Amino acid sequence: MGINLKPNRTPSRMSNQGFTLMELMIALVVSLLALGAIYSTFQSQHKSYRVQQETADMHQNIRAAMYYMQREIRMAGCDPIGIANARIITANATKINFTEDVFGNTPGSNPDGATDDPNEDITYSLDAHKNLMRDTGGGNKVVAQNIDALDFVYLDGASPPNVLNPGGIDVPAADLSKIRAVEVTIVARTNDPLLYGTQNNRKYLNQQGTQIYAAPGDHVSRRILTSYIKCRNLGL
Repeated sequence: MGINLKPNRTPSRMSNQGFTLMELMIALVVSLLALGAIYSTFQSQHKSYRVQQETADMHQNIRAAMYYMQREIRMAGCDPIGIANARIITANATKINFTEDVFGNTPGSNPDGATDDPNEDITYSLDAHKNLMRDTGGGNKVVAQNIDALDFVYLDGASPPNVLNPGGIDVPAADLSKIRAVEVTIVARTNDPLLYGTQNNRKYLNQQGTQIYAAPGDHVSRRILTSYIKCRNLGL
């Protein structure tokens, strides 16, 4: 029997064969499907992050705004010497102006019987651009942005207390001295509409049941926050 010592060789036609057009198309389709799934996952994660960040910013915004107002309105009428005539001067549903004698002429000094020092004549209001503004005589400064509604309710010292500005009217000048507490309500919003959010048809009411912001009918997330502030220096 003869022995064939020649190595087996693949025919040249087979050794040079690459991917067929059909195989390339299948590979391309699979790659595109995989890329689409990756992109869809990225988009979903990015949208979720935006929603969480917008909501967190809104909560921080409204808490900071309420903190500043609580701290200063609580001190309205502070008059330790008794000659500064510190009091609430303007009291309506969208604006409050009050004075307090907490400093002297220099920062950190004792009260001096006047309310003309920095941060002693204070006004809070909402401007046309949805900014909560604070004015201490040097012009309005932004305290918080994206505030859709700011509402003040003024209460006397009765038990239960009487509302001195029912329905959002101005407190009459003769009743300003009766104010003992202020109920502050803020409606804050996210900066941008939330994607795939439900339509916001909620009406926003203060604790007295008065509407302070109509149902917007948009896709923006909002939060309402109310604080009851006892003015410890009024009526002393």
